[in-house]
Amino acid sequence: MVPMTDLRIFTEPQQGADYDTLLAVARTAEELGYDAFFRSDHYLKMGDVDGLPGPTDAWTTLAGLARETSRIRLGTLMTSATFRHPGILAIQVAQVDQMSGGRVELGLGAGWFEAEHSAYGIPFPKERFDRLEEQLEIVTGLWDTPVGETFSYSGRYYTLTDSPALPKPAQARVPLLVGGTGPKRTPALAARFATEFNLPFTSLEDTAAQFGRVREALAAHGRGADELTWSNALVLCVGKDDAEVARRAAAIGREPDELRRNGLAGTPAEVVEKIGRYRELGTTRFYLQVLDLHDLDHLELVASDIKPQLD
Repeated sequence: MVPMTDLRIFTEPQQGADYDTLLAVARTAEELGYDAFFRSDHYLKMGDVDGLPGPTDAWTTLAGLARETSRIRLGTLMTSATFRHPGILAIQVAQVDQMSGGRVELGLGAGWFEAEHSAYGIPFPKERFDRLEEQLEIVTGLWDTPVGETFSYSGRYYTLTDSPALPKPAQARVPLLVGGTGPKRTPALAARFATEFNLPFTSLEDTAAQFGRVREALAAHGRGADELTWSNALVLCVGKDDAEVARRAAAIGREPDELRRNGLAGTPAEVVEKIGRYRELGTTRFYLQVLDLHDLDHLELVASDIKPQLD
C-alpha cells in the first residue's frame, strides 16, 4: 500500500512579502486542502530582489495565522537557533500552539546566513551545531517537564535554574523537524530529537544517501525508520503547458530546464512522476516552495491536477 502524501506550502517572506500577503496564501492553502503552511525564518533577502516591504518575524506571523486559520498546520523551515534563547523559543512555540488549538510544528536548525546576523546585530557564533544540540535538549526538556515540577539545565552555552517549564503546548508532543545534509551530526540529532527529517532542495541521489545515514543513526539510537516522517522541500513551478511553465519560471527569475532538474517543475504529469521517484526513496511529505506569493492560481492548479493523483 502506497502511503498518503502530504503537500505543504512553504514560503520565503524575506524575499518580499507582508503579513497580509502571507495570510492570503495561508487561507488559500487551507481552502484548497493543503496539509500545512510553513515559512522560512530569515531577516534578510537573498539574491536579486528588493525584499520590500522588509522582513516579517516568523513566530509573530505564525501567531497571527494561528487566529486567522482553523485547520491548516503551521510551522517553520527552519527556525534559526541563533535568533532566540531556547527558553524564550519554548514559550513562543507553546503559546502559538495554544493559540492555534494544537496546530504548530517546529523546525529548528543551526542557522547559516551570516549576513543577516550582521545586518541586524545578531551574534553569529562559530559553535552553532553545539548550540543547536543544547537548544534541542532545552526546548524538549521544558515541554516534557510535568506541570508542578521544575527544569534545570547546565550546558556549555545555556544554563537554566529551577524553571517552572511553562507554558505547555496544546499538543502532547509538538512535532519537531530536524534537517540538512550534514553526514554525521545532523543524522545523530535527528535520531535523538526529531519526529520528522527534512531535506531542502536535494537531488534524488543525495536524498537517498542522507536518508540512509539517518536510518543508520535511528537504528543506533534504538528507533525505527517508521518513527520519523521523511520529507523534502523543493521549489515549485507547475504549468498546464510549457508556455505556462516558462511564464511562472520567468516570474521568479529562473529557467524552466533548471527548475525541472532541481525542483518540482513542468506539467502536472511531469511533477507527479518526479514526486513518485522521491516517494520510492521513502518521502511522504513535500514542502512546495512557492516564490511568487501573488500567483494563487499556482496553488489551485496543484490542488486540482496533482494532489488527487497522489492519494
